[in-house]
Parts: sequence; C-alpha cells; structure tokens
Amino acid sequence: MFEKALKGNNYYWMWLAFLGAFMAIGAICYVRQYLYGLGLTGMSRDVSWGLYISNFTFLVGVAAGGVMLVLPYYIHNYKAFGKITILGEFLAIASILMCLMFIVADLGQPLRMLNVVFHPTPNSMLFWDMIVLNGYLLLNIICGWVILTAERKQVKPPKWVYFFVYISIPFAISIHTVTAMLYCGLPGRHFWLSAIIAPRFLASAFAAGPALILLISRILKKVANFDAGREATDKMVTIVIYAAIINAFFLMLEFFVGFYSDIPGHKHTLLYLFTGLEHGGHVYNNLVPFSWGFVVLSTIGFALLCIPYTRRNDLWLAVGSASLFVGLWLDKGIGFVLGGFVPNPLEEITEYYPTLNEIMITIAVWATGFFILTILYKIAVGVEHEVEA
Repeated sequence: MFEKALKGNNYYWMWLAFLGAFMAIGAICYVRQYLYGLGLTGMSRDVSWGLYISNFTFLVGVAAGGVMLVLPYYIHNYKAFGKITILGEFLAIASILMCLMFIVADLGQPLRMLNVVFHPTPNSMLFWDMIVLNGYLLLNIICGWVILTAERKQVKPPKWVYFFVYISIPFAISIHTVTAMLYCGLPGRHFWLSAIIAPRFLASAFAAGPALILLISRILKKVANFDAGREATDKMVTIVIYAAIINAFFLMLEFFVGFYSDIPGHKHTLLYLFTGLEHGGHVYNNLVPFSWGFVVLSTIGFALLCIPYTRRNDLWLAVGSASLFVGLWLDKGIGFVLGGFVPNPLEEITEYYPTLNEIMITIAVWATGFFILTILYKIAVGVEHEVEA
C-alpha cells in the first residue's frame, strides 16, 4: 500500500517539500545542539523542562484522544465511525513518534535513552512511560495496518487483531495517566502536586485529539474528497464539547484550591500565569499572553462548536476546531508545564525564554509529525477511494 503515497498532485508534493524544508533546518539545529549541548536552549537549573517536554506532554494527549474513536466503534459497535477510526489510529502513530523525538531532543545526548533499557528502574515513572508509549505505538501500527489491509481486500479483519484493539484502549488511558504521574509525583513543585492532574490531562486529551481529527477531516474533505459523514462529525463535536467542559471545570477547581485555601505555592503560579507575579520590585509575566490566549481561543472554539449554524458549516467548524486545539496547547503545553516551575521551591523566580535553535527544532519535530501523518492519510484515503471504486 505504500505505493499510494508516491502518487499525488502538485499541491501534495509542495506540501511535503514545505514540511521537508523545516525538517532540514531543524536537523541542522539539532546537530548544533548535539555538538554544543543543551546550553543552546533556554532551559536552566530552575526551569529544566522547556518546549521539548511541554510539546511532548501535549502530544501524548493528542495520541490518547484517538481512543474516543476506537472505543465507540469497536466496543459499542457505532458504525458511523467506520471511516474515521483509521484517522484516529494513524494520528496516534504520528503523535507518539513526535513524542519520542521530543524526548530525544530533550536528552541532549540520545544514547542516554538506552539507560532506561539497560538499567531498568520499575520504581520510576520514566520507566513505565517508556513501556506504555512504545507499547501504544506498536499496538496502533499493528491494528491500523492490519485493519486497513483487510478493508482494501474487502474482507473482515482477522479475529486476532481485535485482541490488540481492545488492549490499545487501556494503553491509551495509561499513556496520559503515567505522563500525569511524572508531574504530580514531584513534591517540590506545588502547582503539579495534585491528584486531579491525571483526569485533567485525560479531559484535555479527549478534547484536543478529536478536535484535531475534526480539523483534518474538513481538510481531507476539501483536498481529497474524503467525507467522514455528518453523523460521525456531529458525534465528534459532541465528544469535544463535553471533554472541553470537563477540562474547564477541572481548571476552575485549581483556582478554588489556590485562592479559597490561600495556599501560596498553588496561588502564586496561577497569578504568574494570568496576571503576572511581583517579586523583588519586578513583575514577571512572560506567560500571561499565552494564558489569556488559551482563554480567548478556547472560548471562541467552544462557541463555534456549540452554535448549530457554525458547527454545520465546514469552514466555521474547522476554525472552531483549530481554535480549541491551539487553546488547549497553550493551556497544557505552555501554561501547565512551564508555569509549574514558577516560583521555584526557594520562592525565587526564573523565567524561561526559548532560543531560536530550540524553536526551530520544535518546529522541525512538528513538521516531521505532519509529514508522517500526511503519508499515512494519503494511504488511508487512497484505500478508501479504491474500495469505493
């Protein structure tokens, strides 16, 4: 089926070339970082996780969000998701690969990741994160490819593959649960020290993943004549709306804990994110625009998805899905991860500013992910058109 990825119009090849250019620039920047070290990034002793880990955290949720298509289709036999379930499985593959690339970039020296294999430490969340991420990647590769092959041959998938499909569902939950435990298991960072982090992560994942699939399905309908169907689209919109409401509710609980209980460690981070924090006669507020950007974009996206007219219009549906997706990235990828470092356990403030080299590597990883996703979707859409013909 790979031959389908080698056929396309000029726009298809221009898109791949556009992504390839950013991949090449990012590769050069990564070589610079590899030779010089992580001193080329904006990370420091106080802010030891930057753009790499913040994007990793968000993309784990995007990968996990695909389960909201797998679960209704395979467990509840919801046939309306028949055409788009493969989109969720292939999105999970690209997202996990991006996660792994961000981890490699954050390590500085990539050979360090072999320490997790050669010196396993089951009492560490990082060990279990490696297990669930690679396991979920393998499961989606097996399930996606076998089921797509069966669809191309117009036969039922082999029964053994359903065993892996069912296992992939708890794996999807576990990848983001374990990622949440990486944060809420750190007692020195009060903002992260909350039992609600895992459900908050899952709620945002179940909104962000389907929102991206909604956006992509609108694009595929326009450029590849791939129609997911109105029933499936409406049901995905419903899933996104409810998940976004739950995520907003969990965020409000964080404000309640911080301000009603007047806990300084919790309250100060929220103030830093939304109003800026004064310390030593100086106001630190570099994340305030991103935090309010999350509020504005999420509100716009939520409204566009709720209003019957706009969610029935492909253009407004795409705009709403994109707004909500970017808003959730600003919340989890920027606000939650980077904001959690301020203030540090000694009540000092160190702000984080990514370097150009770091930004280009981050863009390159995203470009690589979309390059892989484009190839996978080209194959999936090609098979769908072949079957219809």
